[in-house]
Amino acid sequence: MNTATLPIPGIADPRALQRSLARADRMRKLRAFSLTLPLLLFLMLTFLVPIAALLKRAVENAEVANALPRTVVALQRWDRQATPPPDAFAAVTADLGALPDRADAGALARRLNSEVAGARSLVMNTYRALPLEGAPTPADVKAKLIALDDRWSDTKYWHAIAKNASRWTGDYLLASVDLRRDAHGDIERMASDQRVFSRILLRTFEISGIVTLWCLLLGYPLAYWLTTLSPRKANVLMILVLVPFWTSILVRVAAWIVLLQSAGLVNRSLMGLGLIDQPLALLFNRTGVIIAMVHILLPFMILPLYSVMKSVPGTYLRAAVSLGSPPLAAFFRVYVPQTYPGIGAGALLVFILSIGYYVTPALLGGADDQMLSYYIAQYTNVNVNWGMACALGALLLAATLVLYAVYRRVVKSELSMG
Repeated sequence: MNTATLPIPGIADPRALQRSLARADRMRKLRAFSLTLPLLLFLMLTFLVPIAALLKRAVENAEVANALPRTVVALQRWDRQATPPPDAFAAVTADLGALPDRADAGALARRLNSEVAGARSLVMNTYRALPLEGAPTPADVKAKLIALDDRWSDTKYWHAIAKNASRWTGDYLLASVDLRRDAHGDIERMASDQRVFSRILLRTFEISGIVTLWCLLLGYPLAYWLTTLSPRKANVLMILVLVPFWTSILVRVAAWIVLLQSAGLVNRSLMGLGLIDQPLALLFNRTGVIIAMVHILLPFMILPLYSVMKSVPGTYLRAAVSLGSPPLAAFFRVYVPQTYPGIGAGALLVFILSIGYYVTPALLGGADDQMLSYYIAQYTNVNVNWGMACALGALLLAATLVLYAVYRRVVKSELSMG
């Protein structure tokens, strides 16, 4: 017998009561969801939408397609071997002449110049010289265009136009991993002297790994010491740990410039103690970058470690020692394994923050110490190549997601083994 249909003493209709309870539960969930809806919308507008726009811009390639629509159609019949037919010359002349203002020609010139050097001046010189006089036929247009600038007879500029005819491209993403498409569309590795981003990415991981290791070496004993103190002393010292959060990163970097310079406090102290005879080179190199980044990111390591260590009972360590284990062996075999979640969370947080750092390496590092974020800013503010900047940003985002996935997998496997 189904117990759901049994009569309940004092209740005339049990099913009506069940429907009423279900309706009340739905209303409760709806109210809870309505309270979180503003936060969800805020996260979507400030987090998901910018990421979607970044990924879209990393594969968007509308400059050539928008500026040269007739030329794109004319080059579809081109074999990409000899000089394009006269119709292509007539089409590019018509397209350049139809551009509404100089800004559109500049955008086209910058895009083509990123593919082949000299395209910027070629496009702008031709744009300023239009319209051509006395060129009624495509053959005449071709002759006059080559006479205006003989680079129009060079197929590499036409290859650049044909290569970027599509509104969507993977060239930016390929370039971010040192790959490219040749004139026929086949993917190949860039020349050895042009493979820069793989080295920059490895440098970014290297600096971030060193910073994470130093934060762990400094933060672990400090977090452990805080757990051994009374709550009042631990709170006072935790405030000192959190002081960097109340100071601007730019101010802290400027302070490190003062401290690490040749006549700064660090070098003068070392020389006063007789440890060195001449000032150390601590500024505008990797040493200064690592020192400043460790100082800035150390609280992000201490806080997860401290929260996990506070939950580990001290009786475990005392029990291991009382059973005959040496204190040091008991610490590493009993206590440290229980703090792995804090180590993993702190290391992941510091590493992810490190790979996206820009201000500290830019101000304290040299040319060989700049990380991937520096080149994202370079392409955004200097080269005005949004596609390449977004592709590098997508590469950084992918690296972050991979790191997080690896961390989740490691934690999940440890929990299953435990």
